[in-house]
Amino acid sequence: MTSTPSQNISGRIFIWISFTVLALLYIPVLIGLIEVWWADDNYSHGFLIPIISGYLLWKKRKALAEVPESTGNNLGLLILISGMVVFVLATAAAEYFTLRASLVITLFGLVWYLFGYQMIRKTWFELLFLFFMVPLPYVIYYSLTFPMQLYATTITTKILSFVGMSAIQQGNVIHLPGYSLEVAEACSGLRSLISLLALGALYARFTQITFGRQILLFLSTVPIAIAANIFRLLFTAVGAYTVSHELAEDFLHELSGMMVFVVAFIMLFIWGAVIKPRKATA
Repeated sequence: MTSTPSQNISGRIFIWISFTVLALLYIPVLIGLIEVWWADDNYSHGFLIPIISGYLLWKKRKALAEVPESTGNNLGLLILISGMVVFVLATAAAEYFTLRASLVITLFGLVWYLFGYQMIRKTWFELLFLFFMVPLPYVIYYSLTFPMQLYATTITTKILSFVGMSAIQQGNVIHLPGYSLEVAEACSGLRSLISLLALGALYARFTQITFGRQILLFLSTVPIAIAANIFRLLFTAVGAYTVSHELAEDFLHELSGMMVFVVAFIMLFIWGAVIKPRKATA
């Protein structure tokens, strides 16, 4: 059915009002998110997430403009209402994670409701990608940190012993001859894992054709991030053992943070190429 010009104008006014109300409603939530991104190094990548999402949508602007209008989707309305219910309950309980997550749920439902299935089919990744800007609840973050510290310490100690280096584990400390390497909270690998999950989602989305391979590559980010962090600890330990303690504590410590991302991305690149289907030869 073709809509009349007056219907188009009223429809666009309704869309603008809807997004304006959503923005006004979530202003305190957005301010809280920015404060966390600014203050907590674990989530400093949060500034980039909405920028990347917006850029990806902007790149699709011509294709999105051609999507036929289809308003009033019931499933979209259900998701929109669900997001608002979560918003109300989380506000009443002062629970920040669900409150912030409700922003993404509500936005997703609103887009689906206002623009229809074809629009959400083209924009679902960019909208759900916004979940990566939401910090984990601290109770979950700290419940994961110590086990990851111990795991990284244990594996690193075993590898050092396997290659013939004298290494003894005591909790989250690796004792080397004349030197002790503490695997601190920041070295647990959780911080880099959180950032790499967002990077892995982007890489999987734009390098793999099928949805199944995209999911596989994205999930592979977890073991890859853990392996890259262990490589960093090994690199630091070997530097302290073979060169000097000062080198491990200064130069290698600074370099190793960047090294996690370089090593992880190389591993993602290789694994992505392995699972990518080959073109049939003639």
